[in-house]
Parts: sequence; C-alpha cells; structure tokens
Amino acid sequence: MCLAVPARILSIRSQPPAGEPGPGPPTGADDGLWRMAEVDFGGVRQQVSLACLPEAAVGDRVLVHVGLALSLVEDDPA
Repeated sequence: MCLAVPARILSIRSQPPAGEPGPGPPTGADDGLWRMAEVDFGGVRQQVSLACLPEAAVGDRVLVHVGLALSLVEDDPA
C-alpha cells in the first residue's frame, strides 16, 4: 500500500543544486526534470521533485509520494 501526503508549494528552484552535474550539456532553467520545490506539510518543510508536474506553481497544493509530487490537489473551501 502506498501513501501520498498533501503539501503546499512554498518555493520552486529550476536548476540542479550546486555541485551536482546535469545530464550532458546545459539545457537551461526550463528543464522540467530539474524543477524542485520546497513544500510545507503542516509545519514540516521538505524538498520534492516537480518532474511530473510542469504546471505546478508557488501556492499550489500537491500530493507527494516518496519525494515526488504526483498531482495537484484542489483546495477545500469548507
């Protein structure tokens, strides 16, 4: 059984972290495979990959499983 936890995106970084080589020649900041987000799980912050969600933006809520944001989540108005 798998578990995905909702989190809110606080910030997005579009390039590989310093000191980590990219795959081959530089592809620029728009390479979706290197998009990382700092997310908030109700007080706990973590870095997650946005490789599966090129449309994700700061302030969006996402479902996160094993460090990978899998889908966007709608805010519950209640």
